[in-house]
Amino acid sequence: MPAERLCAVIPAAGRGTRLGLDIPKIMVEIADGVTVWHVLHERLRPYVEHVHVVMSPHGEGPFRALAAEQIAAGAVSVSVQDRPTGMGGAIFGAAPHWEAHGAILVVWGDQAGLSPETVGRVVRAHEKGFTLPLVPMDDPYVEYELDDAGTLVRVRQSREGDECRPGGLSDVGVFCLSTGLSTGLSTGLSTGLSTGLSTEGLREEWTRYLGEAAVGARTGEVNFLPFLPYLSRERNWPLTVVPVTDPDEARGVNTADDLEFARRAHLRWA
Repeated sequence: MPAERLCAVIPAAGRGTRLGLDIPKIMVEIADGVTVWHVLHERLRPYVEHVHVVMSPHGEGPFRALAAEQIAAGAVSVSVQDRPTGMGGAIFGAAPHWEAHGAILVVWGDQAGLSPETVGRVVRAHEKGFTLPLVPMDDPYVEYELDDAGTLVRVRQSREGDECRPGGLSDVGVFCLSTGLSTGLSTGLSTGLSTGLSTEGLREEWTRYLGEAAVGARTGEVNFLPFLPYLSRERNWPLTVVPVTDPDEARGVNTADDLEFARRAHLRWA
């Protein structure tokens, strides 16, 4: 996929409370003068035309100061998620910033262990529908279940009380999704109706999903991850899976141990 068709979207409204910090995790330093933001921007810049970051009201000002040069150049934009309604709310609340692009590359704002190779492989593999890099985990926090036909039928989430199975497939905090029909999502309105393919764009699909989605058992949020099996199972969006072999790429920065891991990972990739 040509780089000009991609917009990276980074939901980063959470605070680093488990780290004992009062700043967004995307602003945490993992080396002298190097934050998680610097790492993510370096990973994404070769593949995307634009990067959009969603911040909390508390984090907006500090982040704008951190990324002032890129914002002034027009390569980065920022919006605010006023209330913590979940990742889906952050992503789709920012739709006016990304829906003119052919696809979005959603990246969680604490994925400091994400490899440059994985980003490149996902971008090159994406053609239409959505593309997921998945990695087997001994003890997954999130598990993706596919059937024999390659349809994504379920996402189990430990944070909502689901039991994930040992050896199950986890994401690495990266999701590439087409935004509309112009990306070849279906073969057209007339054929789409006969084949069962969705003829709606990504933003419209989310709005449709909200009409029937259940809130999470523990968070009380309409989660983003169950939206993915909805696209695959109910709306017939094509799914491309990119296999990842290193489970360390699935690790975000949530605890002191995670932060130490991120620092080691930065040294390795540097």
